Amino acid sequence: MDLRKLKTLIDLVSESGISELEVNEGEDRVRIVNAREPQAHHPQMISHPSANINLPQANPASNTNLDINSSSGQMQDDAPALEPEGVIARSPMVGTFYRAPNPESPNFVQVGDRVTVGQTLCIIEAMKLLNEIEAETAGVIKQILCENGQGVEYDQPLFVIV
Repeated sequence: MDLRKLKTLIDLVSESGISELEVNEGEDRVRIVNAREPQAHHPQMISHPSANINLPQANPASNTNLDINSSSGQMQDDAPALEPEGVIARSPMVGTFYRAPNPESPNFVQVGDRVTVGQTLCIIEAMKLLNEIEAETAGVIKQILCENGQGVEYDQPLFVIV
C-alpha cells in the first residue's frame, strides 16, 4: 500500500467522524484509529467481503466507550487516559516502535536525557521503511510511553518532553 493511499485513508477517517478503519490488502494490514474524538457508542464491525474492509457502525442506544482488540477480536472497556504534563511527542504513522537503530546499538534517548529540536527520538518501521522520529521541541525526556518493538497507532503518544 503506497503512502498516498494511506494519507487518503487517514483523511477519510478524520473527516468522516468514524472512529476506526481497518484495511487488508494481501499481506498488508492497516488500522487507522481516530483517537481525537471520544466514542460514545458500541461499534459494530461491518465487513464487506469483496474489499475486505471493516468499518465500525454506530449504535446510539449505548453510552459505554469500547475498543476492538484486533488481535483477539474481543471488545474491551476503554478507560479514560490522563495526558501527562509536558509536550507529547506523537506517532505520525502506524508502525513498530524502536528505541535504537538496531538491537546492538544504544537507545536514541533515555528518561532524563536533554534533547534538541531535530534530534532523533526513535524509529518507527512502517511497511518495511524505517522512519526516524525527531524531537519537535527542546527539553528533557520525562517519560517514554512505548516499549521497544511495540506496535503503535497514528497519533499515539510516544514521549513526554518537559
